[in-house]
Amino acid sequence: MTTYLRPRDLDEGLHARAEHADWTVLAGGTDLLVNANHRAAPVGMIDLWRLADLCFVRVEKTSVAIGAGTTWTEVERHPAIRAKLAPLALAAREIGALQIQARGTLGGNVGTSSPVGDSLPALLALDAELEVASVRGHRRVPYREWCTGYRTTHLAADELIIAAHVPVPDATTRTSWRKVGTRRAQSISKVMGAAAITLDGDVVVSARVALGAIANRPIRITAVEDAVRGQRLGVAGDAARAALRGAIQPIDDVRSTATYRREVAENLVARFFSVS
Repeated sequence: MTTYLRPRDLDEGLHARAEHADWTVLAGGTDLLVNANHRAAPVGMIDLWRLADLCFVRVEKTSVAIGAGTTWTEVERHPAIRAKLAPLALAAREIGALQIQARGTLGGNVGTSSPVGDSLPALLALDAELEVASVRGHRRVPYREWCTGYRTTHLAADELIIAAHVPVPDATTRTSWRKVGTRRAQSISKVMGAAAITLDGDVVVSARVALGAIANRPIRITAVEDAVRGQRLGVAGDAARAALRGAIQPIDDVRSTATYRREVAENLVARFFSVS
C-alpha cells in the first residue's frame, strides 16, 4: 500500500522529502498518472498539488518568478508573462488540451524533463534559472545546466523545485516560439524551438536558440548562435540553417524520422531570423 502525504506548507514538504527521498513527488500528475499502470506502485507519495507556497507569479524589476505549482493555464493567462515572456505563454497554450493545461504545472514539466516538453526550449532561450530547495537551504541552477540526460536533472534526491526565475528581455530583443506536430492542436511535438535574438537595427548582436524533440533533452544550439552573430536578418537565416545542419543528430522514433526532424528544424530556425 502506498503511503500518502499532502503537506500543509513548504516547510513540511521539505522535511517530508528529506525523510523520504524514495517517495514519488506529485505535482499536476499529467505525466505521472499516464504511466501509472506500467510501473510499480510507489512506496509513498508527496502530493504538492496547489500547495500555496509554490503557486505564484511575481513580477520583479528585471525578471518574473513563476512558482513550480503554477499551472499552464495560469502561465498562459498571466498578463505579464504574455507581454514580457511571450515564448513561455505560447508554449503553455500548446501543452495538451485545456484540461491538461489546467492541471499540469511548470514544476512538473521541468521535473519530468521529457525531451518533448513544450515549455523547455522556451526556458532555455529565455535563459531561466530554477530555484530548488531542501532542508539544507535554497539554491539556483541555470536552466541550461539543468538537464543531464534523458529525463534526468541536477535535482538532488532531497530537493523540491520551487520556482523558475526568468529574465525579462529588453526592448532590443525579439523572442519567438514555434512547434511542429502531427496536427494543429493536442499533439506531441515532432520539433519545437524558441529563440531570443538581440538586434541593433537589423543586425544580430547575440542570440539564444533552443530546440526540443531533437535529442534526449532540450538543447541550446550554440553553433547557430555563433554563426548569426553580426549578420543581418535574412542573411542570418541562411547562416543559421547551414550551422544547424552539422550541429544536431536528431532522434529517430515512432513520431518522426531523423531526416524529417533535421529538415523541419532547419526551416524553423531559419524563420527565427526572417526580416518580418
